[in-house]
Amino acid sequence: MIDLSQQGLYVERIDVEKTFYPKADDITQEWVLVDATDHNLGRLATRIASLLLGKHKPNFTPGVEMGDSVVVVNAEKIQVTGKKMEEKFYYRHSQYPGGLTTTSLRQMLAKHPERVIQSAVWGMLPHNSFGRRLLRNLKVYAGPEHPHQAQSPKPLA
Repeated sequence: MIDLSQQGLYVERIDVEKTFYPKADDITQEWVLVDATDHNLGRLATRIASLLLGKHKPNFTPGVEMGDSVVVVNAEKIQVTGKKMEEKFYYRHSQYPGGLTTTSLRQMLAKHPERVIQSAVWGMLPHNSFGRRLLRNLKVYAGPEHPHQAQSPKPLA
């Protein structure tokens, strides 16, 4: 090994900062109750995605599941701006020729209001196994009733 200081070159020692990685004991996951009544779909989905990722916590670390579990009630009372009720479509394909099915936002809210919020939040999460794992912490219900009273979810301010 060559010692550069003997050759007249100045070598400065660099201290490397360690990256913080939370331990399992440092992670606290809570339950949050969100009432979707008269909330804008996109703005609410952004807030829910942030809660699921854990970005609201001071020890947030990307790629670590440290977010909260979110219970959304009254999904059928969500609001959208503009003409989205008629112009926003959800697409499915059966993998057969001519198998494309389109459903408008109005039809989706009438039949499956939970899927509207779940689809909007999924669009704001990472599209990989980490995002799929986070989406399991989202519970959406069309009406005001939910079966998670035992977890005593705190209402979102």
